[in-house]
Amino acid sequence: MSLVKCFNTISQKYNEKLMSKARFFILLHKISTIMVYKYDFLIIGAGVAGMSYALKIARAHKGKICLVCKTTLDEANTKFAQGGVASVTNLAVDNFDKHIEDTMIAGDYISDPAAVEMVVRNAPEQIKELVNWGVNFDRKADGAFDLHREGGHSEFRILHHADDTGAEIQRGLMAAVRNNPNIEVRENHFAVEVITQHHLGIEVTRRTPNIECYGAYVLNPDTQKVDTYLSKVTLMCTGGCGAVYQTTTNPVIATGDGEAMVYRAKGTVKDMEFVQFHPTALYHPGETHPAYLITEAMRGYGGILRLPNGESFMEKYDKRLSLAPRDIVARAIDKEMKIHGLDHVCLDVTHKDPEETKHHFPNIYHKCLSLGIDITKEYIPVRPAAHYMCGGILVDLHGESSIHRLYAIGECACTGLHGGNRLASNSLIEAVVYADAAAKHCLEVADKYTFNTDVPEWNDEGTMTNEERVLITQSVKEVGECMSNYVGIVRSDLRLKRAWDRLDLLYEETESLFKHVKASRDICELRNMINVGYLITRQAIERKECRGLHYTIDYPVHAYDNK
Repeated sequence: MSLVKCFNTISQKYNEKLMSKARFFILLHKISTIMVYKYDFLIIGAGVAGMSYALKIARAHKGKICLVCKTTLDEANTKFAQGGVASVTNLAVDNFDKHIEDTMIAGDYISDPAAVEMVVRNAPEQIKELVNWGVNFDRKADGAFDLHREGGHSEFRILHHADDTGAEIQRGLMAAVRNNPNIEVRENHFAVEVITQHHLGIEVTRRTPNIECYGAYVLNPDTQKVDTYLSKVTLMCTGGCGAVYQTTTNPVIATGDGEAMVYRAKGTVKDMEFVQFHPTALYHPGETHPAYLITEAMRGYGGILRLPNGESFMEKYDKRLSLAPRDIVARAIDKEMKIHGLDHVCLDVTHKDPEETKHHFPNIYHKCLSLGIDITKEYIPVRPAAHYMCGGILVDLHGESSIHRLYAIGECACTGLHGGNRLASNSLIEAVVYADAAAKHCLEVADKYTFNTDVPEWNDEGTMTNEERVLITQSVKEVGECMSNYVGIVRSDLRLKRAWDRLDLLYEETESLFKHVKASRDICELRNMINVGYLITRQAIERKECRGLHYTIDYPVHAYDNK
């Protein structure tokens, strides 16, 4: 509730002429601390996952829908996706079995076959849904989709919009959401915790059966108070966690909020060791959050990875050369940089037709040109950067987590599709397919649930405003350094142990600070980053093999690994 609304509420109950100024502000403070909202469907996070789910629910249900996003609706990982969306559309040469096999190979054969089957076979129908919502994909003169090919794909099956596909999808969905009167959007609101029996005074552990979600505590930017959002069904779609690393293609908001909140609520979080590093982020030392992405489609277009002296090197690592899956390419680049003492390698498209390059990759062309690099004549300096979390909140085929009434889709979820490594352009299609599955399931069960009105308001008695912001900013830097130095592309037992020890110290310091200050976005994000760093490190320690994106010098390569 805004301060103006608070004032009007008080005005209706009291005569301001008889009320002292002190009494007015006491009442104002009290009202601002006890706001309770009720929604049939509470969505935490925007992006393609949250918005497509909201639109599907709004189309079929007259209940109240609230979409909470921590910044503005247009700032999500979705808009940073350049390459495109993978779907079988050219049936003359492609089929579902090929897409399924490509996905399983990239995932090192630990993807869930049921999840892979569901996403691949439902992809074409969800592409039609995106088009109906106003998303434009590039087409040829005959009206057929103009398809790209990316690393790990055996066919051309990537639908795209130039080299800013994510931004186009975000634009189309935002317009549809804003034009839908049944969807209430709360921008710049930050979800602090999901509400379970724990908040009713009941002990909840990881062995507690039937944990239930009753909504979430949400920080209001106007009042700086934590309000209570009760819901029948809650959806977590908070995106990725790349911001826990020093250099990432993700925006600064990608702090793993969903995974951390669900883990603290004793939900199951799985496969966090599989952090995908995109092989080709633009090397520009001043830009690390986000680092500018050089889409994989540029390698599908014919780009060749080279050392700065012009020597190609991928033939030493994989027969698929520059179009090998991302884990292989990222490790190859990392090794070459270490062998030669380089801070980057290069991507070469100078042998391609200049006008065609500008047509297919206009944004990349202009971005590089702004840095003094003409990609039609010069190599593009690139290096790997943290890009995508393949694990996350464990969900079933309906998108429901181990906590009843709590669903998760998009990058924060572990559906099983990606296994040990995500196949290029499978993430956006996974988000919309699981949004459809979750929406259908929620519509079947939501009306069976009731609001739990016994949930207490957020308790911040005895806390104070945080005047020690430097402690938070410094700890954020330490998390990034720790994760990049010790839990990066290549790992070892010694590095992981050192990360564990550093994160444990940061955890104790941050939790102590959190208990003594009022909740704010910066300290909540720091808590989440530390939780996520811990989960990545712990699950990396537990995996005693090289598998997919998890590569350690202390254990053997898995038999399926063809690197």
